[in-house]
Amino acid sequence: MQLKTKRVYEPKADGDGMRILVDRLWPRGLTKAEAAVDLWLKEIAPTTELRRWFHGDQGTWDEFSKRYIGELNDNRAAVDLLRQRIDEGPVCLLYSVKDEGRNHALLLKDYMLRQL
Repeated sequence: MQLKTKRVYEPKADGDGMRILVDRLWPRGLTKAEAAVDLWLKEIAPTTELRRWFHGDQGTWDEFSKRYIGELNDNRAAVDLLRQRIDEGPVCLLYSVKDEGRNHALLLKDYMLRQL
């Protein structure tokens, strides 16, 4: 099983496999062709409320992580759909935020690896 993360603004690579956008909002400034997204799974992204809470400087990364994992635990349909895609072959989780070390796609990747 191959699962990786990548900023959606980076060019498509041969080893990406299925490119799944896991953001609730479409990335700014990108056309569908430029993004080369195979599936937009916005239902698995943090809720609008959680995203606004965190980006509004109201929350810490640790608390955001706990809340997002809680949302994933309650979102079986989206998690199961992602699991099916991962079972079919390599998957690249695409995200748009600039912080490559702390973002929800990394949390999602770790969550899915623990589930499999």
